[in-house]
Amino acid sequence: MDSVATLNLGPDRRIAYHRIEADGDGANLPGLVFLGGFRSDMTGLKAQYVQEWAQSRGRACLRFDYRGHGASSGRFEELGIGDWFDDACAVLEQLTQGPQILVGSSMGGWIALLLARAYPQHVAGLVGLAAAPDFTEDGIWAKLTADEKRELAAVGRITLPSEYSDEPYVFTRRLVESGREHLVLRAPLTTDYPVRLLHGTEDADVDTSVALRLLDVLEGTDIQLTLIKGARHRLSEPRELALLGATLDTCL
Repeated sequence: MDSVATLNLGPDRRIAYHRIEADGDGANLPGLVFLGGFRSDMTGLKAQYVQEWAQSRGRACLRFDYRGHGASSGRFEELGIGDWFDDACAVLEQLTQGPQILVGSSMGGWIALLLARAYPQHVAGLVGLAAAPDFTEDGIWAKLTADEKRELAAVGRITLPSEYSDEPYVFTRRLVESGREHLVLRAPLTTDYPVRLLHGTEDADVDTSVALRLLDVLEGTDIQLTLIKGARHRLSEPRELALLGATLDTCL
């Protein structure tokens, strides 16, 4: 089993991570950083697949858990997009060397875009897997009823059913307000590296219109969106993972 290390950033701010080092020719090529989704962790199929892809090519790879996720410290309900972006910044600054290919799944795609905006010199490529930028504003807040918005404002939290668990999702006022401070679809983002977006046509969580909107916001000469007919949000089926590997091969 892979050993997990910890990046200690202060009281109750401990980031669990796993890192493999580059070797051979891969030492001269960008490493990979996997950014997980909302309530996901670094043990998921996509995270493991990205590490295996990197290892087979001698490339460095880092995967980690945001606070409130997986093996990291913190309570999920007390945190928000800004906190998880801060975690990703610390990981990028302290645990990687040189430009990296950012691979962001769902919410991780949003975090990857924030990193690309803040650290363009550290980015060699960006791969979004069912990327969900601005989902707290456009996917949660915009769909709440007037009563649900009043409840969120008064109580500070609401619960909504989850397709992936018997337990409902808890959405907090902090999550929405923090997301509102870190929106990325409201202004252009210039890229001078390969950008690859993979999105399923049957994604019930993030509509394909979000991918098209992101495509419109991104500016650069090497940006591609691939729509996968019949694929759902997780993009973890064997054919989808194979496509991810083929896509990574184009981010040289």
